Amino acid sequence: VHLQACGGGVVQAGGSLRLSCTASVRTSSRFIMGWFRQAPGKEREFVAAYKWDGGYSYYADSVKGRFTISRDNAKNTVYMQMNNLKPEDTAVYYCAADSRLILSSIRYASQYDHWGQGTQVTVSS
Repeated sequence: VHLQACGGGVVQAGGSLRLSCTASVRTSSRFIMGWFRQAPGKEREFVAAYKWDGGYSYYADSVKGRFTISRDNAKNTVYMQMNNLKPEDTAVYYCAADSRLILSSIRYASQYDHWGQGTQVTVSS
């Protein structure tokens, strides 16, 4: 599975961006697609995940209420709308996917088999 992430950019604090992650294959109901981010000098951290079967979304506490995941079945694409961005949201954002994850593992980057290239998000204060 090849994942294509895009949508990053530079925005002022309080602004919004929408990231997208498109899979090269039709996403099955077993897929979980995750978003992670990595700031300079920090470990990659979980941001959000979307369970294709049932359409459930999961968010890190740091982004809950500000970020929202949605999907477009026809395009095999997951979107992450990021509102009220803060300088601490600055990072390279990665999308990932796996068809064998269990829910207890969705927050761990090591559990995902497929990764897209990163897209830079910079939030200025």
